[in-house]
Amino acid sequence: MLGWRDERELAAVLPAKEAAAITKAFGYTRCWQLLEHYPRTYVRHGSAAHLIDARDGDVVTLYGTVVKQSTRPTRKRTKSGRPLMLTEVFIRDELTRIKATYFGSWYAEKQLTEGARAIFSGKIRHYQGQMQLSQPDFYLVASADGQPREGDLATGSLKKLAAYGELDTVLGNRAMLPVYPATAQVTSWQLMGAIDLVLETLPPIPEPLPAPPAGLPDFDSALRDVHDPKDQDAVDRGLARLKYNEALALALVMAVRRQDTEAQNAPPLPRVEGRQQDQLLRALPFPLTRGQQEVLSEISADISRAHPMSRLLQGEVGSGKTIVALLAMLQAVDNGRQCAMLAPTEVLTVQHARSLTRTLAAAGSTATVVALTGSMPTAVKREALLNIVSGQADIVVGTHALIQDAVEFFDLGLVVVDEQHRFGVEQRDRLRGQGRDGATPHTLVMTATPIPRTIAMTVFGDLAVSTLKELPGGRKPIQSAVVPEANPRWVERAWERIREEVAAGRQAYVVCPRIDDDGGVITVAAWLRATEFKDLHVSVLHGRMKGAEKDEVMADFAAGGIDVLVATTVIEVGVDVPNATVMMIRESENFGVSQLHQLRGRVGRGGHASLCLFHTTAEPGSPAAVRVQAVAETSDGFALADLDLSNRQEGDVLGTSQSGTHRTVKLLNLLTDLPVIEQANADAENLARRDRGLAERLTADIGEDDREFLDKT
Repeated sequence: MLGWRDERELAAVLPAKEAAAITKAFGYTRCWQLLEHYPRTYVRHGSAAHLIDARDGDVVTLYGTVVKQSTRPTRKRTKSGRPLMLTEVFIRDELTRIKATYFGSWYAEKQLTEGARAIFSGKIRHYQGQMQLSQPDFYLVASADGQPREGDLATGSLKKLAAYGELDTVLGNRAMLPVYPATAQVTSWQLMGAIDLVLETLPPIPEPLPAPPAGLPDFDSALRDVHDPKDQDAVDRGLARLKYNEALALALVMAVRRQDTEAQNAPPLPRVEGRQQDQLLRALPFPLTRGQQEVLSEISADISRAHPMSRLLQGEVGSGKTIVALLAMLQAVDNGRQCAMLAPTEVLTVQHARSLTRTLAAAGSTATVVALTGSMPTAVKREALLNIVSGQADIVVGTHALIQDAVEFFDLGLVVVDEQHRFGVEQRDRLRGQGRDGATPHTLVMTATPIPRTIAMTVFGDLAVSTLKELPGGRKPIQSAVVPEANPRWVERAWERIREEVAAGRQAYVVCPRIDDDGGVITVAAWLRATEFKDLHVSVLHGRMKGAEKDEVMADFAAGGIDVLVATTVIEVGVDVPNATVMMIRESENFGVSQLHQLRGRVGRGGHASLCLFHTTAEPGSPAAVRVQAVAETSDGFALADLDLSNRQEGDVLGTSQSGTHRTVKLLNLLTDLPVIEQANADAENLARRDRGLAERLTADIGEDDREFLDKT
């Protein structure tokens, strides 16, 4: 909570039974945890407008007037043999009419007569297209005849609310009722009563910042207004301040981290005229795009300085990130330093090593490339390690094996991390600690998964960001089409298109969501060999194969010896076979948006027209089918990144969904809150430079799980 927490134990503030129930349901033991259990919506003047999007099983609240009631026998019998009575109560508020049903409840029949006004709380269910409340608890606000009530007429969960005082007192003075995420054991009403008591016994909270942000309330007012607002304006202002606090906490962590990086020393690697970087630039068979030139200039300037570069290079699939990285590495080599390139898979490591070696040889470069993977034969690995420690290897490409204790560099100047989301900061830091004489190597991390700006400013806020959007010359757009399993003609036409591409001398991928079982790589490959592709060379590639076996298959595919490669997502990252022009992704609804975009990028890497077929078994019109169709309709990775973000919760995006009972980000919306994030980032930079101690104190309450995640981004 940005430098403040109410550390009181719940059991010391709440009634013992209530505290125990909340701890059992949510894991909360301290008051600050309960105060961060924010309302999911509000009921104003008893409005049922919040029910519009309710789903079966949601616990909801409704304040309305009984307009009709009827009781009739059902076919079911009680233990005494009498018919079980069903009471149907029709409730209306300003906008909505909803039915509540009670089985065998003489009390509901007696109290909920026409004209009675009550608050209802229960689970929603839909029956024959109509929304209903089944056996909801109720609190009678006014009886049908308007007579004074004797005591609190409440049932179930609302009766439990009486643990916090008389219901008239607890509910009567509220203009808006908060509706909390609840469980069957602990209802929204109980949470409201518990939070009320915590706030009532809490002294005013000191403002944690030197002054409240411009246009926003102080922290104490914001927290109280979110839980007990007087009107919608109070809700909006309170939420705006709490969102700002969340954004500022993340931004301060990153600002402090940037300061720490700036305080380190790095080997200056200025551009050297007429050496190997220039040699490669002159020898390239195609000119760099304007975007590549700009990014290379940014990187070149960064690594020329005596402070370590920390830069993220994001670019569309096929936008030419690897050649930019190679040119940057040659600038380091021109200064007599070594480079390390960290790749997420052995397949990609071997491919990078071959591709870099081939490119350098074609340019007449003398720079040497060495590969290092965990599955290498002992003798080969020993030779690679010797070349690395002696300085004979200029560029080392490796998997996680690169960050093992046995690997020592002679003089490491630049670290390149391909597909950064596969590695954590602590893994990168293992390489950054390999600099000579205490110097920190420069770091360039790359991703082909476009990152929305809000994510770049929060999760990757400690990195400078460069972006490549345009494709190099000769690349043609990839056509995409959805192939529903329910349409056999389309499925047959898809297999036919693959046969046509192979007949034209091209190659194809078929991607499956699993290795075994129905629809897996093994089954699909066997079926294709026996049916659709009897005369073609069909091979398989998946994660259970040994490294040497995978390398052999990929080398055979790259050489044109395999017509159709049936694979899992092991081909998702970096696999580059220009002659592959068609891909079918089986059961594409099982893949995420960014993953589908990444897979599609494995074709269209040469100058040939290419096609990606999204096979799906999803029901037409379902969210999964709509998602697949959206990917098929756009090749703009940044638009798809926003789509991906809109389909995910912030906890998922920030990696904190599984971080126990506390998450730093609970209110901030990474799709719509860009202005808040921008303001927080600017303020965090100024505050961290002006008062480093305050910046550290304000982020001291960020949980270890959240810090661990931020270290892994």
